Amino acid sequence: MTSADDRRHVRAGFRNGGGSVKGFVHKDHSPHPSLDDSLEGEIQAFLTDEDQLHTYDDLTKVNPVTPTTVLKCLQARYSVKVFYTHAGCTLVALNPFQPIPDLYSLDVMKEYHCAPQPQEFKPHIFIVAEEAYRNVQGQLEPVNQSLVVSGESGAGKTWTSRCLMKYYATVAASSSVVKSQDTVERIEKRVLDSNPLMEAFGNSCTLRNNNSSRFGKYIQLQLDGCQLLVGASVQTYLLEKTRVACQPANERNFHIFYQMMKGATDEQRKEWRMPRGQRFVWLPNAEKTVEEDGFHETVEAMVHLGINAERQTQIFRILAGILQLGNVHFSSSMDDSQPCNLEEQSKDFLQRAAELLCVPAEELQVCLRVRTLKAGKQSVLKPCSQAECSMRRDCLAKVIYAQIFEWLVTFINNSICADKSTWCNFIGVLDVYGFECFQINNLEQLCINYTNEKLQQHFVAHYLRAQQEEYVSEGLQWSFVKYQDNQSCLDLIEGSPVSVFSLLNEESRLNRASDAKMFRVRLEKELSGNVNISWDKFSKVPHFTVAHYAGKVHYQIQGMVEKNKDPVPPELTSLLQKSDNSLLHQIFTDKETENLTTKGLSKVTVVSKFKNSLESLMRILHATTPHYTRCIKPNPDCKPLTFKKEEVIMQLEACGIVETIHISAAGFPIRIPFRSFMKRYGLIVKYSKFKSECHCVDLEADGDDILRQEVEKLLGVVLHHQASDPSHCLDNEKHNSWVHCGRTKVFLTQSMLDLLEDQRKEILCQCAFSIQCCWLRYQRRRRHTRQKSASLIQAAVRSWLVRRQVQRWNRAAATIQYTWRKWRALLKSLAEAELDDAKDLVGEDLPALNPVIRERGSVQLSTIQEPVTVRGWPMGLALASAPSITVSLTATGFQKMMSVMASLNLPSRRGEYKVETNQYKQGLASIRAQPKGSVKLHYQRSPLLYADRQPDLKRDVTGFNEILLEKTL
Repeated sequence: MTSADDRRHVRAGFRNGGGSVKGFVHKDHSPHPSLDDSLEGEIQAFLTDEDQLHTYDDLTKVNPVTPTTVLKCLQARYSVKVFYTHAGCTLVALNPFQPIPDLYSLDVMKEYHCAPQPQEFKPHIFIVAEEAYRNVQGQLEPVNQSLVVSGESGAGKTWTSRCLMKYYATVAASSSVVKSQDTVERIEKRVLDSNPLMEAFGNSCTLRNNNSSRFGKYIQLQLDGCQLLVGASVQTYLLEKTRVACQPANERNFHIFYQMMKGATDEQRKEWRMPRGQRFVWLPNAEKTVEEDGFHETVEAMVHLGINAERQTQIFRILAGILQLGNVHFSSSMDDSQPCNLEEQSKDFLQRAAELLCVPAEELQVCLRVRTLKAGKQSVLKPCSQAECSMRRDCLAKVIYAQIFEWLVTFINNSICADKSTWCNFIGVLDVYGFECFQINNLEQLCINYTNEKLQQHFVAHYLRAQQEEYVSEGLQWSFVKYQDNQSCLDLIEGSPVSVFSLLNEESRLNRASDAKMFRVRLEKELSGNVNISWDKFSKVPHFTVAHYAGKVHYQIQGMVEKNKDPVPPELTSLLQKSDNSLLHQIFTDKETENLTTKGLSKVTVVSKFKNSLESLMRILHATTPHYTRCIKPNPDCKPLTFKKEEVIMQLEACGIVETIHISAAGFPIRIPFRSFMKRYGLIVKYSKFKSECHCVDLEADGDDILRQEVEKLLGVVLHHQASDPSHCLDNEKHNSWVHCGRTKVFLTQSMLDLLEDQRKEILCQCAFSIQCCWLRYQRRRRHTRQKSASLIQAAVRSWLVRRQVQRWNRAAATIQYTWRKWRALLKSLAEAELDDAKDLVGEDLPALNPVIRERGSVQLSTIQEPVTVRGWPMGLALASAPSITVSLTATGFQKMMSVMASLNLPSRRGEYKVETNQYKQGLASIRAQPKGSVKLHYQRSPLLYADRQPDLKRDVTGFNEILLEKTL
């Protein structure tokens, strides 16, 4: 079987006829060979070695490319816990339905971010994120990027979007400068905290997914010129607010209500009038626990985003009031002129709701049971029926919740959005609800599936159709690959002049009650010519069936017109404007102001508003470079590591994966205009050693032929350089399959782009090395010059300091010499005055001492029977005739005087002499006796150097000599 036959066979198997598979896609149950039995020919040859199928990380390497071979490769990779696979320009992600923490750790993020060629690593969602991030850095037009994450409900889109946001927040913050590190961390923390908050208020547990997005969001991560995260903005689309008051069977309400029930403290429960054990009608399946029931995480996210405690209290009181409204039930009155009755228990719930919403209970009761009709200038009060009372109650709950959600989105944007002057590019992450088909489908499912049709059309228009048409227009020899175009389905839903949306809007604007059967008849009459719509004429419930790209879906008409009108009774709006809750008052006062500005215009329906917002989103996607990630749900029961081939093959065929692989394998995913190509890679010719004869080209000038010649020369240089490398020797045929020059653009494969980038990086490295060498040489020369200048300055300063020091020394030496000479002269005069003189012996009495000698101090010895020996003197003096003479010694200063006395060897007899000290009076010590003669001595050196320091200890020495002897021992 050929690949084309195989594709037609599988596509026909799920698009025709009647039965259903798990309430999702209707397909024919006619007998046909199973997937395992259809392995023939080349497919069988390819699948013979099944042990190696898991090694195909890119499905373009599969040969032949058929749904069966692709399915087998994905199944083999899924069985070995490999969940990401490249499919050309698209990444296929299989949901493991179990936590894989090591797959998304911080180390893995850094590994992919720091890798020179992330494409050489194993397929991962981080490769797509890094490619978009580097496109922003490389400034390749268009610079802004969009990451489109698509797939059916439960395929893992929300988790994938969460991983992408965490990756960008980490990458942007990791390269920030020190001064902005705190700011970046604060910004990325707020951006990440916006996810759990919006998921708590906008996600719910459905039959197909425990964390199903009940709204669409497009998050713009704003980057500055250095590619650092400086802010973000969130755009939301079509919140499924009907879920607040009406939950499908076996499904739950929004997560936030269950978080409050399970995570609130006793004090909070008392404040919210929610005692334990209290059951609420609008909280079905409350006993079921899911991972998203984390109340404290939601409160923490509120705190990080700047929602203070007072505002949090107001929000939770409003939500608790909504739950109380759900327990209010009405019963018909016996008198039609009287309003409906309330049960006693319902009155209690109504009173609680009024207290929590801060509105008067009586006015709330009147607004729910009585409506006001205006006839001209008069107003008429009319009691509502039981069904109308329930509808007004549900309408009140839905409008309050929708406005709270809208206020939260606005607050988040104000908290994380950066000023326009601070960011220049953005990376958008699109996370929308997946394709849905339930047993009962209404307006919400029609809008959701319409969104998926638009995204599929964007993929078809941007890649499958546009690329092939561009190949032909640029002169490439190309044979078209057939693909499934869903344009006819979009024409059915949104086309002009007649479509489902136009007829629904027209019916909604009529001032009359809607009739489902009449609307079905009109649809059949107006749209019978479109093959994508059909009707079951034997069904008792009015409906129509649309053949979407992912399968047929039955839509119930009953209630669709009313949901499109989305009427809000003015009495309810006026009541909420009077609320004492400042948040409710602010929200509905602003809403009334908006309504006044649009007064007189036709009422905007839900479909019109949603269509306009979706068109705005598509304009953004068309203006950016898209990156596609196809999330696949491997089994309908969300079981871990369970692969159902029938479930997967339908999703692969629906989103055109096989056609994408065909085009990617044979085509050129990268297309660059000549001018941009030369502007980025022209330096390769200029600096390459394989220079060709070329001249400078004015990139602004016209002439694609000239530019094409220069591009071809550049490519020749690149390929010549590659051929000269023995480690990368490639034949000409391989080169031709890597690159092609069109009429205005260069078409490249990823391998050729990597080759160009490598050579460009090599040349830039060489240039940078040359610049560094020149700069280092300049720095060293300047450093040498500065060192030489510094040496000269230092030498001059040192010589000046030395000269100044020598001059100071000379002056000091002269001063010392002068003082020393003066002192020598004084000593000489003193010595001459103290020499022995015969004139001094004339009289018996002691002559008067010289005043100078008396002032300097003296020591006198009395008549002693035994000689007194003076030891250690320089002249070796011994006074043998001491009894007949008097020895007078002089010493300068107290220390020298003590040294003189210590040098005397005195007899030990007592009473022969006395010791008197007068150092306190005249600064000298004296030993006096009756002299018969006198001898005067003068010494120049300290007698302590020659003193007897070991006198006879047995002698009896008293007085001052005893003290000196003790000091000298």
